Formats: sequence, C-alpha cells, structure tokens
Amino acid sequence: MCKFCQCATFVGTVTYMSPERIRTESYSYPADIWSLGLALFECGTGEFPYTANEGPVNLMLQILEDPSPSPSKDNFSSEFCSFIDSCLQKDPDARPTAEQLLSHPFIVKYADTNVDLAAFVQSVFDPTQRLKDLADMLTIHYYMLFDGPDELWQHIKTIYNEGSTFSFSGKTSVGSKDIFATLSNIRSTLAGDWPPERLVHVVEKLQCRAHGQDGVAIRVSGSFIIGNQFLICGDGMQVEGLPNFRDLLIDIPSKQMGTFQEQFIMEPGNVIGRYFIAKQELYIKSRRGKSSP
Repeated sequence: MCKFCQCATFVGTVTYMSPERIRTESYSYPADIWSLGLALFECGTGEFPYTANEGPVNLMLQILEDPSPSPSKDNFSSEFCSFIDSCLQKDPDARPTAEQLLSHPFIVKYADTNVDLAAFVQSVFDPTQRLKDLADMLTIHYYMLFDGPDELWQHIKTIYNEGSTFSFSGKTSVGSKDIFATLSNIRSTLAGDWPPERLVHVVEKLQCRAHGQDGVAIRVSGSFIIGNQFLICGDGMQVEGLPNFRDLLIDIPSKQMGTFQEQFIMEPGNVIGRYFIAKQELYIKSRRGKSSP
C-alpha cells in the first residue's frame, strides 16, 4: 500500500532567477527558459557561470549587468552553444518557447538515438523525492496563478487536457475549456468586488503518493484569508517572490474566512517531464460551516 508523504519544503533560489524577475517585472514561461539555460550550462561545463558565493545582491547584479554567459565554442558543439545562447537572451521575448526548443538542432540531432530516455530519467531520480518535487511544483504553480494577476490567469489552461475533469459543488467540468470557465467563476467569487484585497489561499498541509504506474496523487488543504497573494504556512525554504509566512505574524484562526481541500491526480503527458491534471476535486467550507463538495 502506498503511504502519503509529507511535503513541507518549498524550494526557491535566486541562483537561476531571470533578469526580468530580478527587476520585479511581470514574468511568465520565458523565465523558466532562462533557468533551463543556466541549468544546462552548469550540467555541460561542470560549473555555474556566475560568482554565487558573494551574496545574493552581488549575484543579481551580475545577472543584470554582465553579458549573458556562453559556453566555449572551442570545447563544446555548435548545437549546444546555440541552444544555451538562445535560452539566455536577456530579453524574455527573444527567448524561444519550449515547443521551439524541441525542434532545435541540439535536440533533434539525437532523435534517432536508440535510448529510452524515460527509463534513464526514472533510474537517476529518487522516487520519493520525485513525488515531493512534483507536489511542490504543482502547488506553487497552481495557486500562484489562481491568486495572481488576471493577465497570467489564462496560463492555467495549459495544465489540463481534453480528458481532464474538475468536480466542485456536485458538478463536474470536462476538458480544459470547461474547467477554465468553472475555475474562473470560482476565482471571481473569491476575489469579490474590491481587488486587490480578496480571499486568497494559505496552504497549510500538502500530501502526495504514487498513483498508478507514473501518476501522482496530491492532496492540499488550508485556509482562506483576506489578502493579495497565495501564502505557504510551513517549514522549509521560501518560494521566490513570496513573503515569509512567519514574518507576517498572521494568526490564521482569527483571520480565517473559510477552509479548502483540493485533490489532484497528475499524469505524465506526451513529453518527458511534462505532467497534466487528469482529475481534480475541490471542497470549500465557509467559516459558518457550510461546505461545497
């Protein structure tokens, strides 16, 4: 029998932060492309391209003011150098999308290589840590979008497919379009008529377990309080861009406007490392005790 494992650590670091994130500008998926480029640079060369031992401020200044790092063209293939250079464009709009990178020569040159990448990835990762990492990533991504700015909200559709289901208050929505409409209505209700102060999620408990062969079951629970951004109440490192919950000195019982419990079933997509929400159930209980299953 699979046991639930507690996920109390939410990892965030300035090391792979993109220039636009450091400048506190709005950011989206291009910031992940920057992080990918730095991670691959480090994997390929064996060293991080910036001086990271002189404090976070110095590191951020390097990222903003120094030219983007580029691998040595004498020591690495032209395809690898081109891939890294395209990911590490200072201008986020100039960076390629994930789909475009999949057709980059650095990727397609190995398309005919007889290697089972899925089996290799599974062999080098600790399965328990993998479950925790997936649970952390989903929670952070989902609730930051849900409680975040309207201009980024539409990106929530990318983590569903046409077979996904979402259940709330006795009704089930099917497919990304239907689910997006239902979630948008719930989001508008929680936002109320006077943004930016609205009901936001405070994640207090996060559990996960294996589901089937490659899937992950995730259970999230917590409270609704009046605020302007999603918060995490727990031990571990703090997520980039979020205030430390302990520093806020929030007394949840006195601020609590309601509670929520959400269950997700994540399944692997058709690209290695990409997951989607196959099934989701939401339960909300107001402070007066009325619940919506």
